[in-house]
Amino acid sequence: MGQTVTVLAAVRGAAETDVVLTLGAPGSGAAVTRRCGDVVELLGAAAAGAGSVAVVSGDLPGFDRETVARLHAAGVRVVVLAERHDGDRVRALGVDVVLEGSADGLVEAVRDAEGIVPVAAPDEEPARAETPPGRVVVVWGPAGAPGRTTVALELAAELAGAPGRRARRAAPQPEPADARDVLLVDADTHASSLAMRLGLLDDAPGLAAACRQASQGTLDAVALARQCPVVAPRLRVLTGLTRAARWPEVPASSLEVVLDRARELAAWTVVDTAAPVEADEVLMYDTLAPQRNAATLTALAAADDVVVVGSADPVGIQRLVRALEELREAPVPVPAPVTVVVNRVRASAVGARPEAAVREAMARYAGLDDVVVVPNDPAGLDGALLAGRSLAEHAPGSPVRLAVAGLAERLRNQVSPLPHSAL
Repeated sequence: MGQTVTVLAAVRGAAETDVVLTLGAPGSGAAVTRRCGDVVELLGAAAAGAGSVAVVSGDLPGFDRETVARLHAAGVRVVVLAERHDGDRVRALGVDVVLEGSADGLVEAVRDAEGIVPVAAPDEEPARAETPPGRVVVVWGPAGAPGRTTVALELAAELAGAPGRRARRAAPQPEPADARDVLLVDADTHASSLAMRLGLLDDAPGLAAACRQASQGTLDAVALARQCPVVAPRLRVLTGLTRAARWPEVPASSLEVVLDRARELAAWTVVDTAAPVEADEVLMYDTLAPQRNAATLTALAAADDVVVVGSADPVGIQRLVRALEELREAPVPVPAPVTVVVNRVRASAVGARPEAAVREAMARYAGLDDVVVVPNDPAGLDGALLAGRSLAEHAPGSPVRLAVAGLAERLRNQVSPLPHSAL
């Protein structure tokens, strides 16, 4: 029969006795080593190595996606007993096996889960994507307010095909039939500002609410769209946290789901992130501890494109060079191509011929010959801030807006698998 599979049982009601007797029957190859009354006890037993598979009731209070992530981090596979009407929600939590309606096949499910062989649910068919998944662009940069939020907003507006851009065309271009929205996400858990920047209510649930739904397995593209108001044609915004102290409400396991659903909702998702990327050296060895910078690291790991923004002044250039080194040494892999944007380029800060000076400095100190240079336009930016709009709406002729439009076109051209008309 081989080695006995050790099982942690967190099953509610009379079904608990049936589970224990079934798994403890002679010849089953499994044994219940701990009967857990709640999620806290279950996580404690998993962390102590008391079992390799957890059998859990789908309606166990507190059982959510973060619980599943913590069990997996402890090396425990998860088998869930769910009601037939609740199977889809439970699968969305990322569990390994779902048994709907009854515990028939429990022994086989536990063995397969222990061997990391997923068991297909009855009548389950693989999902078929009707449209290609959208791309995730993460806007990141060093501390010191180099303009990450401004670049993220203007980039999202350009990718959405803002009104100002369409007005410059010789002839009106109809929207493609399969056009999807662009989604702008405020994932800056240190100092979110997109809601204020766009004149939206800063008490809207936004990202925190989306993460809560993801944690409960109830977030789909439709539910995400409800959390994302439309602020311009084809441009939606998922606002950030109202207070920085609420950062634990955006765990990595939930944000991953939010970004996955965003790919279904939008052709492009632009994510504004915070500057810090270091992991807490004390907590990183504790798989159950939340990480302060998990949102930024999760976004970077999920990105299809990364835009690194720095400020064009002696301090900003030095911070940008160091930030690129930090990004290469980040505790998560960042496989996406990196585009460097030097923002607020002006002669008063870098001397005569500012664009040439910035390019020379980046080539010399960062080894980069290809950077996107964004000129300074304080009047246009201040006017857009006061109006709560993007430059494409408020000042379409702004040199900042034209430079970011070039960045958007550059990102479009990097996408070979997706037809241009679909974006």
